[in-house]
Amino acid sequence: MSGKEEKYSVLLPTYNERENLPLIIWLLVKYFKKDNINFEIIIIDDNSPDGTLEVAKQLQSTYGEDRIVLRPREAKLGLGTAYIHGMKHSTGTFIILMDADLSHHPKFIAQFIAEQQRGNFDIVSGTRYAGDGGVFGWDLRRKVISRGANFVAQILLRPGASDLTGSFRLYRKDVLRKLMDVCVSKGYVFQMEMVVRARQLGYTIGEVPISFVDRVYGESKLGGNEIVSYLKGLLTLFATT
Repeated sequence: MSGKEEKYSVLLPTYNERENLPLIIWLLVKYFKKDNINFEIIIIDDNSPDGTLEVAKQLQSTYGEDRIVLRPREAKLGLGTAYIHGMKHSTGTFIILMDADLSHHPKFIAQFIAEQQRGNFDIVSGTRYAGDGGVFGWDLRRKVISRGANFVAQILLRPGASDLTGSFRLYRKDVLRKLMDVCVSKGYVFQMEMVVRARQLGYTIGEVPISFVDRVYGESKLGGNEIVSYLKGLLTLFATT
């Protein structure tokens, strides 16, 4: 399989990821070149106090400005706006959204591209909850929260996708732009709303089972406030979709 005919732009929002960034970039470059895929990686750093941007600059000098594009922001402004900011500077026809903390392995990207081409899908989503997908490194509490959140969302929203809260996805660029225009949620609800709105607008969604691995370095951003926000957002989507 080859993605050479198209260009794929990876959007990597970062905040305090100086330890993870060199490895995730190395893995991305390795697998893109192995599978003969035309790519660029756009790093959107929100003024990380740990020096993530300085590491990103070193990576850019190593791999080249055509492959590593830096689009930093002055403050931590949220995931959705980071995607909008990165997308404005992207030159690919497809956008790949993933985390920079090594929880999403780049080896699955070739499968995303193959699935998109097979079904001519508008979106391909990595799923932890279908096929041989799974989660590794989480304690029981995290697993219960994630499974429970996904289960409740499936019951209330009937989205036609098995993993609503995952953030490892491939989009047609024009489709992502349209979804960003209509989505209003922030935080963890944002990923869920993207799928729900896609269903409303008639976009097609393919899925690829993935192995999600908890971050090796740094701290998880999931806390009590995010859980409360998720529940509020879920009820809002239920009432408006």
